[in-house]
Amino acid sequence: MSFDLRAASVDVSGSLRDALETLDRGAIGIAFVVEVGGRLCGTLTDGDVRRAILAGKGLDQPLLPHIEKAFTASSTSASRPEVLDLMQARSIAQVPVLDEEGRLSGVHLLRELLGSVERPTWAVIMAGGRGVRLRPITDSIPKPMLRVAGRPILERMVLHLVGFGIRRIFLSIGYMGDVIERHFGTGAALGCQIQYLREHQPLGTAGALSMLPTAPQHPLLVLNGDLLTQLHVGDMLGFHDRGLHQATVAVTQYTHTVPFGVVELHEDCVVDLSEKPTTAWWTSAGIYCLSPEVVARVQPGVDTPMTTVLGDCISRRERVGAFRILGDWIDVGRPDELKRARGEP
Repeated sequence: MSFDLRAASVDVSGSLRDALETLDRGAIGIAFVVEVGGRLCGTLTDGDVRRAILAGKGLDQPLLPHIEKAFTASSTSASRPEVLDLMQARSIAQVPVLDEEGRLSGVHLLRELLGSVERPTWAVIMAGGRGVRLRPITDSIPKPMLRVAGRPILERMVLHLVGFGIRRIFLSIGYMGDVIERHFGTGAALGCQIQYLREHQPLGTAGALSMLPTAPQHPLLVLNGDLLTQLHVGDMLGFHDRGLHQATVAVTQYTHTVPFGVVELHEDCVVDLSEKPTTAWWTSAGIYCLSPEVVARVQPGVDTPMTTVLGDCISRRERVGAFRILGDWIDVGRPDELKRARGEP
């Protein structure tokens, strides 16, 4: 986003020659066509200019008839993972950033999103569950491959991780794992390397960690495969390191409102009344960061819940951090939450 926008911008009144000069000067494969005041009204690529020339247009003719007006853009508030998701969905390598008035204020480049903050961190996504609570939907498709806004949940998770520089991702698969393997392959199309941990028997929410081909050298990120979240991965990893934690649990707040008046009693007397009180708890968000030492303690072939791993850390008096997720978080493992994620009534 620090790119010099003037180098890649051309006035709407310019010629095809001006557009070519802008494409050469900007060197990002696209020219942004702007009106007076900086409002973006279209884009031009090398291909657009080439097609105009092949159609018999001279370089001194106006560029306006050849611009792409139905361009893809993002807002100034869009996160890196959201922009990367957009690029992957539209198969584009540049996304202009517009302010509230439609003025060009920046540009996202795929080469920068994929290459600027590569991290040594590995991630393991647990994607082997049967999704029993979502039957009959999951009788024909694994739960992580259910689509939300046109894209599988698991693919959104992978893109989210890639957007934060994580390039090596392991998918723990079991139920209908071949569907997941066929979809993701090596992960190259998504800008990462994907390997598979194949569970031939259920190993719980942490048991597959014993199947990693080599021991991680850095804290390992572990995620449940049915989440939609805008978790800032970098912030969580930084929190884990700064706190000298052996394990970190991402937590989200769950609230429940009692639909009745609550009565507090002492023996046979009412001592207090509360009308439909609301109680809040911090609950596990299904995202964890584990030190290599903790990962090494997971026994091969044993059904191991993550709660057992964390409980072991606590019993050893090791530091277990709680990283609060204050933004969006949805566990789509329940029918009502899946509907909410899809915007269905």
